[in-house]
Amino acid sequence: MSTTGATADPLAALGSLPGVAESVESVRKAVDRVYGHRIMRRRSNEITSEAALRGARGSAALSGADWALEEVRRRTDFSGDDEAHTVGAALRLTAEAGQLLSIWRQSPLRVLARLHLVAAASQEDTVGRPRQDGEPVDEPLVELPLPDASEVAGRLEGLSQLIIASGSAPALVTAAVVHGELLALRPFGTHNGLVARAAERIVLVGSGLDPKSVCPAEVGHAEPGRAAYLAALEGYVSGTPEGMATWIAHCGRAIELGARESTAVCEALQRGAA
Repeated sequence: MSTTGATADPLAALGSLPGVAESVESVRKAVDRVYGHRIMRRRSNEITSEAALRGARGSAALSGADWALEEVRRRTDFSGDDEAHTVGAALRLTAEAGQLLSIWRQSPLRVLARLHLVAAASQEDTVGRPRQDGEPVDEPLVELPLPDASEVAGRLEGLSQLIIASGSAPALVTAAVVHGELLALRPFGTHNGLVARAAERIVLVGSGLDPKSVCPAEVGHAEPGRAAYLAALEGYVSGTPEGMATWIAHCGRAIELGARESTAVCEALQRGAA
């Protein structure tokens, strides 16, 4: 996303794209339904924990580790193959995201570096910093042109400035741009998809849209399948108004599906308590 346009608040300008206002309103209604459920008044911590687990499972699935929920729930050792490492990274990121809310608004780049460190769980010198020219990127499921290191640095700085400025854009728009920009840039050598989705979660929680983190957008991104996810991302990368609106709508639908997932959890708990 270009951050040097004529408008003072380019994120807010995206809110005026065709269909975006409707997506914003639809998301708000879906989130309000979850928060209004009677189970949320008594057992919100359980809903938050379950949403975290399901969100991590969804994010891992989009990065190539499509495990059954119960397998994610029961597993304690993630030191095996690449899929196990991916699931473990997704779980660690979900747990870490909630600890970084206070830092995000002041230093989003510091948070992104921390997220990458947590995901990679490695002491290599390439971890926790944007990649440099010539360094490889292991993100085989995202087959888009890869910006060079100088473009990555400039666009990350622009994204950081937008977040710190904290304009009037709806939370959905900001979350969609953060998510899309990080996937388009792939600023780290590994785990960019996991980091992008964790950053989206931070925006949704920190903005106050989903303060208890009970609407796991990762579930909604994964449910339609990876092909639909990547097709929507191509709209973002195109930079056209239509493409951007398509990506924002996709992210909105993902939040709605996450809200639906937690509503079903609330209903199951309510039946069990009856």
